[in-house]
Amino acid sequence: MGNWRIPWNYRVYRGKGHPSPAELGRRLLKSLPKEMRKTFKIMVLADSAFGSVAFLTTVRHLKLYAIVGVPKTRKLVDGRSLAQLHKGGQHLYLKDLPFPVSIAHYYFTTDDGRKVKRYLISTRQLKPSTIVWWGKRRWQIEGWFKTVKHRFSLHRFGQSTLLGVHRWLVLCLISFVLALWGYWINGLSSQPDWGLAAQTALEFFFPTLVLSILLLDIQKQRSLANEHGIDIQVSRWNI
Repeated sequence: MGNWRIPWNYRVYRGKGHPSPAELGRRLLKSLPKEMRKTFKIMVLADSAFGSVAFLTTVRHLKLYAIVGVPKTRKLVDGRSLAQLHKGGQHLYLKDLPFPVSIAHYYFTTDDGRKVKRYLISTRQLKPSTIVWWGKRRWQIEGWFKTVKHRFSLHRFGQSTLLGVHRWLVLCLISFVLALWGYWINGLSSQPDWGLAAQTALEFFFPTLVLSILLLDIQKQRSLANEHGIDIQVSRWNI
């Protein structure tokens, strides 16, 4: 919403035999209040998992528009695949989709330095450069998901009830707020080091816990230190 990035809602994908990510995405879009859809110009950014006919049709029905990643094997009504297109910005019909979309592509650099051609479609007629500009912004969403999963333990939740999921989300949010505080006092930078920020917050708010972990580790390694002629003595005094 403008310059604000606010999580609005979520759904949990439970795996095979349950509603697909695209179906869950449709339900999320339908949960948007009518007042919000009328007041704001809403653009949906999504990866290829959400490129189904049902999802795109729902976007159209709700009078929104979307820019979605699609695989190069996606077929057009004339039988060609997207990989056979060499000019961006064309307004074409995909197979089984009842309305035309604008098509664009860009080159994504992989971790090993290779250039991979990626395709995007827009349900609104836009210039290729505009589609690519917005399409690349969804990588910020991917980056956020990786951060919240692996830095703030969102991927470790095993709760099976809605209340359990909400409790785990609150714990993840608290850990993020504490780490954000650690990031601020370390000085702002363009790319935050969340590991350093979390360690700073841990040492400030829970110094006794940090020291207890250190002392426990020393105790475990005491015999190894003795074997190498090192005697570790720990003393405590009142400050």
